Amino acid sequence: MFALSGPGWAADGAGLPQIRDDLTEKDRTRVQRVVRPTGNFQSPERFERMQGGAGTSTKLVNRDALSQFNANLSFEQEETFNLGNALFRKLWVSSPSSTLASDGLGPLFNARACQSCHIKDGRGHPPEGAADATSMFLRLARPARTDEERKALEDFVVASLPDPVYGGQLQDLAVPGLKAEGRMVIAYEEQPVELADGTVVSLRRPDYSVADLGYGPMDTETTLSPRMTPQMIGMGLIEAIHPADLLAHADPDDRDGDGVSGRVAMARDPATGKLAIGRFGWKAQNATVRQQTADAFAGDIGIATPDNPAGHGDCTPHQAECLAFPTGEQADLGQTEAPDPVLELVTFYSQNLAVPARRLVDDGPVLAGKQTFYTLGCTSCHVPKFVTSRRAATEAHRFQLIWPYSDFLLHDMGEGLADGQQVGSASGREWRTPPLWGTGLTEIVNDHTFFLHDGRARNLTEAILWHGGEAQNARDGFAGLDKTERDNLLKFLESL
Repeated sequence: MFALSGPGWAADGAGLPQIRDDLTEKDRTRVQRVVRPTGNFQSPERFERMQGGAGTSTKLVNRDALSQFNANLSFEQEETFNLGNALFRKLWVSSPSSTLASDGLGPLFNARACQSCHIKDGRGHPPEGAADATSMFLRLARPARTDEERKALEDFVVASLPDPVYGGQLQDLAVPGLKAEGRMVIAYEEQPVELADGTVVSLRRPDYSVADLGYGPMDTETTLSPRMTPQMIGMGLIEAIHPADLLAHADPDDRDGDGVSGRVAMARDPATGKLAIGRFGWKAQNATVRQQTADAFAGDIGIATPDNPAGHGDCTPHQAECLAFPTGEQADLGQTEAPDPVLELVTFYSQNLAVPARRLVDDGPVLAGKQTFYTLGCTSCHVPKFVTSRRAATEAHRFQLIWPYSDFLLHDMGEGLADGQQVGSASGREWRTPPLWGTGLTEIVNDHTFFLHDGRARNLTEAILWHGGEAQNARDGFAGLDKTERDNLLKFLESL
């Protein structure tokens, strides 16, 4: 599972390089040695603190800890980053408006700005008490019914099929004069889980529905899948991981018999039209940061970009009222509401949010927790480190030793986390392994400790106990630890 080269995996990665073609043989040997899992837990590994490579942020730990730019950017790139940051925070308004460069919102939408969902560039939250649902929404998808729809999915022309009336996601906000689509409703059922030492942990199992539907009933086969916005750091570095290194960790047939059978997700890159490895999104449905950014503009804010030029966002033919509203396209500013300078700048910003430096890397309990993390087999999916490609598009991302603690592959996480929704390569039980860097800063940055795709886990203990499927053995191992061992493991995760 840790070789830097390996056999092809049929449809998973067909046509992609199976070895690091950006490296000399000498460099391949060197990289293989560097990324090999450690067996020494008495002291930190070399460069472990700098988990984002040379771009790691060493700024003070505070609410802005996830909002710093990569430390190895040039002065000119810092300016580009700051321009992208301004657009990331920009509040869009409905059309027509006197602020011609800022109109085009919706007409249906979930937020008015990127920052509204990605709060302080960190994690979103489920609706809790008086909190709204801005940083969490429902994805809508249904099964294919025709040969044409099945082929579109098989060829990755589309990642999923939208609800005929409500589109690809539920928009709970609308411009003045238009009805919103509906309101997400969550009902939690508490279920106790007893650990080996007698400790009882209560997990909350969510049930999702929609109230106040504004445009009639949904399709009876449409599934609802919640999505909490993930943190933004390190995305350009993830994009810079060589495809061969991701393929090397894939083991769809579980040939090594460890019970873990991760698969690469495939996605069609809109910029090239070619298939590439999906790396972004909860189900790895997007291949690039630009693709992820364009999809968010369209679905979350209702803003058209060159990569997704629909001026009415997620409005469907069954929502005639929505389609009758004006768009914000201005011929003298560009062909879409957010023309290429806007999309390019927000993409650059998203690619260059720095990973913060690790904390307490030489702390005794943290090192003990790290050893437990390895012993339980957590690193089978949460792969500690990679060395990025020498051919990365941005020089600051090239040949960097990074510590994301993810293989970025799809894994069956069991029935407990299943959403029953196919997205791209991912089945209704599969999720992309999320990177763990920045985990310990969630409470500092976002004032909460909600985890998993829908925030059902109120802390890291609950998040681990929800693991099933391929992660069942690791989850059961965690449940079997004594309190000191569990606490040390949590301290390790909080140091990331």
